[in-house]
Amino acid sequence: MTPFNSLRYYLSEHPSIVGFRWSHAQSWGSTWSFLFSSIALYISAAVLLHAILLVLFRHRRPLPLGPVPAAHSLCMALISATIFAGTVLSAAAEIRDSRWLWRRSRTTPFQWLLCFPLGTRPSGRVFFWSYVYYLSRFLHALRSFVAILRYRKLSFFKLFNHSIMIFMSFLWLEFSQSFQVLAILLTTLVYSVVYGYRFWTAIGLPSACFPFVVNCQMALLSCNLVCHFGVLLLHFVKGGCNGIGAWVFNSVLNGAILLLVLNFYVKMHLRKVKARGGGGVETVKDRDI
Repeated sequence: MTPFNSLRYYLSEHPSIVGFRWSHAQSWGSTWSFLFSSIALYISAAVLLHAILLVLFRHRRPLPLGPVPAAHSLCMALISATIFAGTVLSAAAEIRDSRWLWRRSRTTPFQWLLCFPLGTRPSGRVFFWSYVYYLSRFLHALRSFVAILRYRKLSFFKLFNHSIMIFMSFLWLEFSQSFQVLAILLTTLVYSVVYGYRFWTAIGLPSACFPFVVNCQMALLSCNLVCHFGVLLLHFVKGGCNGIGAWVFNSVLNGAILLLVLNFYVKMHLRKVKARGGGGVETVKDRDI
């Protein structure tokens, strides 16, 4: 067996992947009570940590974290790259196995990526990787605690963004929501690059001369926005997409995140213009947003 065939087997043909089924009884973290309690615990822990630091340390100097930020970034980059590769191979396998069925409804692979047929169940290869993506959002949320310790600031956007990402990925599985395959591919591709860049800078290598992370976030949200219009178009043209109710709610949350990012982006641009106009030295800090 060649290395590629071995990789394809373990990422898309393994029995645990092919036979996956989202179930409240079998899948860890699959209940609504777990979802809401975990998000509440995450927000409470972040606020409590920030309050403790304010009481114990009056100064605003960052606390030394050693290799923790670099280790977290490397871990997230590798996990994102694995999920991306697994989703690509699994989607290709699903398209190969289901092409004969789609010919009856004249559905193309790209239409399937945007719009699941009505009655789609959360089982099989792509939903396995959707589940792994959902679990990885909890690891991603640890970035908030690193930021609180490192920058001594509690960011509403970080708490909101991480909580919403956990919530949205849960909805993808619970309602077999359309568009989730493309959303996972876009997000994991961008995050593997972003966290690879954060690991690069965390170990002392030179950073970009422009806000790399912010621009990547803007590119991701822009691609998501275009794809959402595609889902809406196919929903009316093809006679319905599975999980459209969850998709509408997802779109509202994505719109809120987009507005917050645009607000951050505009403020950052205004600071740059003000720094240039005042003759000062422009410094752009590419922190988490």
